[in-house]
Amino acid sequence: MDPRPGLRLQLLQRHLNGGGGGEAGPLRLAHCRAADNAAVPDTSKVCSAEEAVALIPDGVWLTPAGFVGSSCPELLLNALRQRFEATGSPRNLGVIWAASVGDSKGRGCDQLAAPGLVNRMIYGWSGTAPGFLKMVRENEVEAWNLPLGVVSHVIRDVAAHRPGPVTHVGLHTFVDPREKGGRLNSRTQRDIVHVVKMGSRELLWFEAPQAIGCALLRGTTADLDGNISFEREALYLDQLNQAMAARNSGGVVLVQVERIVDRNTLHPKSVHLPGALVDKVVLAPPELQWQTLREPGNDGSLSGEIRTPLHSIAPLPMDERRIIAHRAFMEIDRPNCLVNLGVGMPEGVAVMVATHSKQNPYAASVTLSTEAGAWGGIPGGGLRFGSSHNPACLTPTASMIDFYNGSGVDLCCLGLAEVDAAGNVNVSNFPGRMPGCGGFIDISQTSKKVCFVGTFASGGLKVAVEGGQLRIRQEGRNRKFTAAVNEKTFAGSTVNGRTVLIITERAVFRLVKPQGGSGPAVELIEVAPGIDIERDVLAHMAFRPLIRSVKPMPAAIFQPC
Repeated sequence: MDPRPGLRLQLLQRHLNGGGGGEAGPLRLAHCRAADNAAVPDTSKVCSAEEAVALIPDGVWLTPAGFVGSSCPELLLNALRQRFEATGSPRNLGVIWAASVGDSKGRGCDQLAAPGLVNRMIYGWSGTAPGFLKMVRENEVEAWNLPLGVVSHVIRDVAAHRPGPVTHVGLHTFVDPREKGGRLNSRTQRDIVHVVKMGSRELLWFEAPQAIGCALLRGTTADLDGNISFEREALYLDQLNQAMAARNSGGVVLVQVERIVDRNTLHPKSVHLPGALVDKVVLAPPELQWQTLREPGNDGSLSGEIRTPLHSIAPLPMDERRIIAHRAFMEIDRPNCLVNLGVGMPEGVAVMVATHSKQNPYAASVTLSTEAGAWGGIPGGGLRFGSSHNPACLTPTASMIDFYNGSGVDLCCLGLAEVDAAGNVNVSNFPGRMPGCGGFIDISQTSKKVCFVGTFASGGLKVAVEGGQLRIRQEGRNRKFTAAVNEKTFAGSTVNGRTVLIITERAVFRLVKPQGGSGPAVELIEVAPGIDIERDVLAHMAFRPLIRSVKPMPAAIFQPC
């Protein structure tokens, strides 16, 4: 006798009865025909996680859902790792994701970071998967780092049986094959990025895998036919394209959800993944279905179920982060400005919008956005990065990247780690650490105005504001303004007449093209009150910037209001 119908019945009954704890479940038993009559032929797609991952063959490309800490298909990832440890199979998988999902402590994508289980990877950003980054450093996998938006479009092109995106994004950066071609170690020899000409335009062709054999996805609710809705998810991400890519490659689409309902009970407009694309559905326990890996449960302000009061957001304390965020906030200089904020230091700009909008007449009409697909609201930080509190709209990542690539962003605020005299910026690769470029290249090359934001130096920097003056109490150990960056995540040669600023707590620079110069140069244009240019700025730079007319940074930045 086939035990699967009975197992599925047990799973459904456990869910409907509130997990066996005596509390009433979220649905009535009568809503599920499988529970009404166990003798009815079983045609549902519900199964155990072990059954689902048993369908994954050796050697295929696998794409998991998730973004930083959101939408992690944790039950399926754990089950796949357990299968590998128990059987040694599947082996030699490739993994492809726009951004890793995890907590940087082993949860999420790092469940797959095992030699033999994975032997190749393509990623946009892997900062929450340090296990994979260790495998890259130790030459245990082939690895390519490509722009996050490019990876999103690669997955879409696999679904459409196209050869891969052709785009201007990435030219003259480390993903250009004339630089590194995105290759991350000596084991990675094959070129998957190629320079092509279309008319007079020079572009990059990013070669897509021929097939994706498995997609590990997650949603909120599934019906017995595998239709999936996302009502409690913080983002849509690329899950529809991932499902289409696996389906059109003859692969398998596995989805974990937190609840299961009967056929024909989901409204068609609420379904994001049609059941025709889904092979198996797995019911996840609450502890493996966190909305974000920051904390258990669901924050309804991220999924649009509720709106959280913005007055609950505390102002930033007066420190270097606030100074930088406040100066960048002032670059919102037009009505209805559409802004993208990067991870880390740029997140402070969102706080300034929420707490200091009265100081900027254009802040009230600003739309903050994320490359993950959130429009409006206040972008989340940390493991919530990519999502947004009180969003106006959520769209798939690939669609947001289309808009970004067409210069839809009026202002972007992105982090910085290294800057050189030619205006090149590195945020993606350092000795012993290579989280990847994420959406940095997609955004910095196409936005109308660019602000790179970060402290002037790192490693022990301590500052204070006294009487409207900035004091450097302890200088940072590590210089950021260096003779040559370790890797070009932004190429100064791609300024193309745009406004590009470098904003620190003590000085502001811009990229210019001097008359008679062969390329862009870094010009010092502002210093903070109380800062000595020679002692506090030039003495800590490996090159001398262009200095013509230096103004003080706006005094309001250094006031406690």
